[in-house]
Amino acid sequence: MSSRGKKIFLALSIIVPFLIYCVIYYMPMIKNAPFKSTEFVSLQYKWGVGKVLENSYDSATGDYQYLNAKDSLVKTNVKLRKNDIIFLHNKANELGLWNFPDVIANRGEDITSDKVLRYELQFNYKRKSKKVIIMSDYREIPKLMSAATQMRTFVADAINDAEERYSKND
Repeated sequence: MSSRGKKIFLALSIIVPFLIYCVIYYMPMIKNAPFKSTEFVSLQYKWGVGKVLENSYDSATGDYQYLNAKDSLVKTNVKLRKNDIIFLHNKANELGLWNFPDVIANRGEDITSDKVLRYELQFNYKRKSKKVIIMSDYREIPKLMSAATQMRTFVADAINDAEERYSKND
């Protein structure tokens, strides 16, 4: 058999079956992924201290309320653009939000404590939703806290950028 024939045989007997295997194995996972950007419905983001979280945002309605520097409650309506939603969805995928535990808190910690800042982040899709509660004093798994903080920051930045766009248009 010639050198070229050996290369063709190698490609047909090893590489092609491997590629077929990858397509067959991973295609159902990709097709049935529970969190698809095309199925996105809304995003809710809340933060504060204690049981009642005064600061909140809901992308479905655009309702955004927060306490400003003077402790006055500011209520406004801010809509995220489609590309903001896609960006946040992709960042959630990249950071592994879907694999986060539902509560990121130190063991035995009361999540309604009046001493610790708490963040609630919820992504809603047609078939499923993911809600994560993040306590700001979490120290057990630094990588998890870093990823959760990054996700929270991306959401807050997207909302603040949208608010700036709306305030410039007024």
